[in-house]
Amino acid sequence: MKHIIYVFALLLVLSSCKNNKSQEEVTEEVEEIQKEGVKLYALDGGTVKANMLELFSQDTTYQGQSKTFADAFYIIEHHEGRLLWDAGLAEGLVGQEPFTTPNGAFTVSRKDSVVSQLAELKLAPADFDYIAVSHTHFDHTGSASKFADATWLVQQTEYDFITSEEQKEGDNYKAIAGLTNVKTLNGDFDVFGDGTVVIKSMPGHTPGHQVLALELENAGTILLTGDLYHFQENRDSKGVPSFNYDVEATLKSMEAFEAYAKENNADVYIQHSPADFNRLPKYPAYLD
Repeated sequence: MKHIIYVFALLLVLSSCKNNKSQEEVTEEVEEIQKEGVKLYALDGGTVKANMLELFSQDTTYQGQSKTFADAFYIIEHHEGRLLWDAGLAEGLVGQEPFTTPNGAFTVSRKDSVVSQLAELKLAPADFDYIAVSHTHFDHTGSASKFADATWLVQQTEYDFITSEEQKEGDNYKAIAGLTNVKTLNGDFDVFGDGTVVIKSMPGHTPGHQVLALELENAGTILLTGDLYHFQENRDSKGVPSFNYDVEATLKSMEAFEAYAKENNADVYIQHSPADFNRLPKYPAYLD
């Protein structure tokens, strides 16, 4: 991407010089090119069926109900680099029959790997400068180890939690153990320094849960929820799952999230919503 921008800028400079434009005018044109809008694409990280939907409240609201969730991962294209947001389910599920957890709570499946899907887009994990996961649960870190060359952007509280001795015994830690290029965050973080791709700290679901705010080309403000919400009714009722790390922190994050969304007239994408997943483009425009 940076190479393409450079070539375009160089051609513009040469063309502008021929047209006797001033250096200031040329500089302004190059800067305009460099402000190329951010683009967002969604890919399939698997499917999660919540067999015990009551787990997604603090009471028996959803007793006896089930719901099927999407489990996307996202490519964010910026003229200064490329970010992967979340990483789907474990890649060992690819080509296997759906797997139900021992407690019966979830049935998970994954049709395709991240490497295969990226190859269709003429990309590879090495093409990513950054990886960030909303949080370190199994359905968001499945392909994370493929991006060991990228810089992992993670809240300090989440990093301390997942690398604790207690967590090192579990699969959630193993999924991110290979991410050794780490940049720890303490609150909101402007990834590219221009306000277009901002990681926002929204703790509660896990100690360092975070969401992603984007200013997209021709689309305004987009918010990716992570697991602040799992489905629309969950958002409408501000329902807090029974397995959240901190209920009070979750509710405060929900309040902050909604205030930010209202202030910025943001389009909210609930990451586990199949309908929201289907609203996003799946293939970059340069492949059309």
